[in-house]
Amino acid sequence: MKNGIVMNPRDRLQKDITSEKEMISSCPHCRLALKFNEAQLTKLQQALNALEAGKRLTIKCPQCKKAIRLDAGGTAESTSTGAITPPPPPNLDWLKAGRLEEEEKVADVPMALILHPDPEAMEKVKSAMESVGYRVLTADSVEEAIEQMRFFSFACVVFHADFEPGGLDNSTFHNYMRKMAMERRRYIFYILFGSKFHSLYDLEALAYSANLVVSEQDLKHFDMILRKAIPAYEELFGPILEGLNAYGKR
Repeated sequence: MKNGIVMNPRDRLQKDITSEKEMISSCPHCRLALKFNEAQLTKLQQALNALEAGKRLTIKCPQCKKAIRLDAGGTAESTSTGAITPPPPPNLDWLKAGRLEEEEKVADVPMALILHPDPEAMEKVKSAMESVGYRVLTADSVEEAIEQMRFFSFACVVFHADFEPGGLDNSTFHNYMRKMAMERRRYIFYILFGSKFHSLYDLEALAYSANLVVSEQDLKHFDMILRKAIPAYEELFGPILEGLNAYGKR
């Protein structure tokens, strides 16, 4: 109650969220006003509360599609264009040890598509993906892959950087994924394989418009990488995707 007036639940929620810091109200890139309903605010705050010290929550602007990084108080990271030293690749000691800190399960994951130039390595990728619950299809050409994507709703796509000559910059399939309409792309977990990548390096994945990058030398650990990366992705973006669904943005 404020001055004798009972506040509605959404106003109380907004007040609680902004009690310490001002919650983001507009995109720092294009300045679009960001409006959240009560359910979205609740899920957003839950995600912010779960952040570890020094971590950021990343959401995307529905208009300009650029990433917005929020601190635990809901304040957007500065968009200054000054030189910034990127963080180092993640520590993979847990991967070499062959175990996770906590047992994590991948559930409710449907179909996956694999494009890999090495048949033997492709079978290992396929086996790893099937071990975490995917139904896997493969493609021998870009044309076949794009045709399959017209008929199936893939939850995951794995693409090797050397599948086509000329690298990713000249890749027809990679550019197809990059230019895909966001209402479809946001529901596909896009994985890039290659010798130059650093496994689980989120900044590198973002630079290549992917959700995950995996080094070839970590192929033997691919099942564990999936068990680490997919739940983390769902925990981070699940509330945002549910909010978009509520707004009819699927």
